[in-house]
Amino acid sequence: MTLKISCLQLNIAFGDPAENQQRVQTEVEKLSAQRPDIIVLPELWTTGYDLTRLDEIADEDGAHTKAFISELARLHHINIVAGSIAKKTKDGITNTMYIANRNGDIVGEYSKLHLFQLMDEHLYLQSGEAPGLFTLENTLCAGVICYDIRFPEWIRVHTVQGAEILFVVAEWPLPRLHHWRTLLQARAIENQCYVIACNRAGHDPNNTFAGHSLIVDPWGEILAEAKEEPCPLTAEIDLQKVKQVRKQIPIFSDRRPEHYITSEKNFPKKY
Repeated sequence: MTLKISCLQLNIAFGDPAENQQRVQTEVEKLSAQRPDIIVLPELWTTGYDLTRLDEIADEDGAHTKAFISELARLHHINIVAGSIAKKTKDGITNTMYIANRNGDIVGEYSKLHLFQLMDEHLYLQSGEAPGLFTLENTLCAGVICYDIRFPEWIRVHTVQGAEILFVVAEWPLPRLHHWRTLLQARAIENQCYVIACNRAGHDPNNTFAGHSLIVDPWGEILAEAKEEPCPLTAEIDLQKVKQVRKQIPIFSDRRPEHYITSEKNFPKKY
């Protein structure tokens, strides 16, 4: 099965959910003419990293975003991996991804597990706990957010269950572009899956972002890559390749998890 996937590499208006919603609506309407199967948005696309104002601009229980994305997916008959947004709950604010299928049903939700201290996430956000597995087009997929890709053990939690596509949404800064590209290729190779990575473009008051959204195949080959400017990035992927690669080098059947150290407490005191 082949899927046509488009990443919307957006420049996000700092702290302006209404403006960002309009930008997404406009770009999805344009892209729908190309009939992609899945559209992917970047991390925190409604607010950007306006963390100090999240109490006033975060989406209460994600209700507005879910309704907006659901209607957009249904109207254009397109699956949407809706990046992530600041979701306000009674326990705090999470960095949360929603996924809508072609019928407008919300079929997945994931809140970022690893908070990035260099951008003060730990001061304003609560960490999620659950994995990011969901199904689109009868294919098991996984969604993670930005800093998560530095934790290969977290990615493996998803692919060992059979996930064939890893969606990564991000606001990855330009100074660490080399890390972005290298880590994404590594995650594709070691998990023998497609990696669809949608980063943001542009600037905010504190950062310049890298863009360079990527679509990577299970061999780690880059099928498509954007530059730094806002743009859509589209490529077709063939899911049969995942099965071929996993058969050719059977890492999942050759794993020896009973010998892996799963917690620091299992280390000897002097190691």
